Amino acid sequence: MNKKYPLPPFTYQTAIEKVQLAEDAWNSQDPEKIAQAYTIDTEWRNRSQFVNGREEVVAFLTGKWKRELNYKLRKELWAFTDNRIAVRFEYEYQDLSGQWYRAYGNENWEFNEDGLMAKRYASINDVVITETERRL
Repeated sequence: MNKKYPLPPFTYQTAIEKVQLAEDAWNSQDPEKIAQAYTIDTEWRNRSQFVNGREEVVAFLTGKWKRELNYKLRKELWAFTDNRIAVRFEYEYQDLSGQWYRAYGNENWEFNEDGLMAKRYASINDVVITETERRL
């Protein structure tokens, strides 16, 4: 089976590493690569949308980056336990009309013993910004 290091149980250092790996992967905007960090039957709630399984993850992310242009993400470790990590994040993107947004949110992650994310629950809010207000 495919393992995604670091593996649970997490320490402070391995939780920080897992968060950074997730940030780097999402900033690659490569849905196929990103999906490999999740279990085959992963469960997501992203805003009000529910996504189940790697195939749906790929489809979701492909659509996301067709609508969210010039995407840049930052994640920060909020808390962790044995096989769970909570993060806060912000990202900026431009919609198809050229309007800039900053999205703020929190995610709760649960990993299996192989370090693959089995559950991802994300709460996200968007704020309209001007190009001069960009930070990322």
